[in-house]
This record gives sequence, C-alpha cells and structure tokens, in this order.
Amino acid sequence: MHKDIATPIRTKAILEKYGFSFKKSLGQNFLIDTNILRNIVEHAELSENSAAIEIGPGIGALTEQLAKRCKKVVAFEIDQRLLPILADTLEPYPNTHIIHQDVLKADVAKVIEEELAGISDIMVVANLPYYVTTPIILKLLEENLPIRGIVVMLQKEVADRISAKPGTKDYGSLSIAIQYYTAAETVMIVPKTVFMPQPNVDSAVIRLTKRESPLVPVISEDFLFTVTRASFAQRRKTILNNLTSQLPGGKEKKEQILQALSLAEIEPGRRGESLSIPEFARLSDALYPYFH
Repeated sequence: MHKDIATPIRTKAILEKYGFSFKKSLGQNFLIDTNILRNIVEHAELSENSAAIEIGPGIGALTEQLAKRCKKVVAFEIDQRLLPILADTLEPYPNTHIIHQDVLKADVAKVIEEELAGISDIMVVANLPYYVTTPIILKLLEENLPIRGIVVMLQKEVADRISAKPGTKDYGSLSIAIQYYTAAETVMIVPKTVFMPQPNVDSAVIRLTKRESPLVPVISEDFLFTVTRASFAQRRKTILNNLTSQLPGGKEKKEQILQALSLAEIEPGRRGESLSIPEFARLSDALYPYFH
C-alpha cells in the first residue's frame, strides 16, 4: 500500500523534497484531505472501464485517487516545476499520463483520440485553479467533446452561479451557457481548511452531466450567448434597454427589437434574470434575422 499523497505530512514532505513554492499566479491550492478527494471521485461515478481527464493535477493527490478507480487518467499540467514531482508521486500508477500543456490551448479532442482510444466512458474530474474555472468549463462544453460530464471543485460563488435558477440573484449568462449544455448540480461544499495554502473562500464541487443534445435548438448558439450576455449587462435594466444598448446597432434597431420581443412573447419591461433558457432561445431566434 502506498501512503496517500493527500495528507498534510506527506504533502509537506513532497514539497520540501523538491523545494517547491506555490505560485499565486497559477492559483495553486493543494488538497490535503483524502476523504474529500475520495468523495469527489465518488461523484464522478467511474468504473474500471472509465477514463478521467484531470486539469491541474498539482502533486497528484486527486490523480492518485482517480488512478485507483479507473482505467486511465490523462492530466494537463501547465507548471513544469511539478513534472518531476508528478513523475515521482505517480510512479506506482502506470495508468496515468501527464501532458505538459495549458488546457485552454490544447486540442483536447485529439488527446482523447490518441490517449483514450476505445474508452467510451470519459469524465473530466479536477480541482480547478480558480482564476480560469469558467473559460475551462466553457471550452470543454463548446468543443462538444465525447465526455459524459464534468465534476470539478471551484469557488463556491461560481458554483452558485453555474447552478442558479431563473429569478435568483446568482442567475446570469454563465448559468445559461452551462445549463444549455448540461444538467448542473452542486454536490458538496468544501471548507477552506482542507487546502494548502488556505484560499480565502470556501469551495464547492459541482457535477455537470452532459445533455444528449442542447436544452433547446437555436439558429445560432453563438448568437444565443451574445443575447444572454447583453441581457445581463446591467442587471437593473429591462431586457429592452439592455438589448438596445448592448447589441451592435441596437439603438437604431429598437423597433425591430420590440418586434422580436413581441414575436417571442416576452414583455419588454422584464429583466434578464426572469427569463428561462427556452425564452432566451425564442428571443435569440426572433432577433437573429435583424442582426445578420
């Protein structure tokens, strides 16, 4: 039996052995609680025929727990100082493969094709660096990768925004962009005390299960997200005001925007946060001919 990486004592020993210091710019916070890591892995519902893609493995604490559960783990690590540490800590797990690359610049589909060929059940499981959480999740969803879903730890407030329902203060264009592609649920809250160094905020683990097809069909997904971002530009403003001030040429097209709202059966005096995703889909399709 190998000693778990994710204990305070083992983590300190590994960092001291390599003289490793945390880089604030990379948002490095390592988990030092094995039970929480096992819980995260539980929520991913992996079997010995599954594969996991990890982002930001750090010193391999979560990687190790994933490797014990599934067939193969591929992890993207941007910090080259961690590569020798990972080679050492993950030596007992030949089913792990570390790719030294920024996941935001990586061709993830190609990596899946080359590294995970023949594995049909693939989950992304990660303790994400807080400063790039949203772009990473959106990239994974927009590229329509052959994954079942995503289980990630992130800032609790971002988790709240991702899983928010219409009519709540957390609901916004991020909730819509992610719920359009997935069913989102917060599965656990994680206190800041289980990290080294301790972050300033509590964390949450969110599970995103990919939909067979997006929630509602639209003429253009890009335009749908343009409309939702415009609608939340100033939360206190009505949908009509936001659209006229935010859409390109909107001020000159106020009449057309009013027609589109009428066609989509949406009162111009409503606020963006009151619209459901199907309502936004109707609205963006009604607006589309006027802006293309």
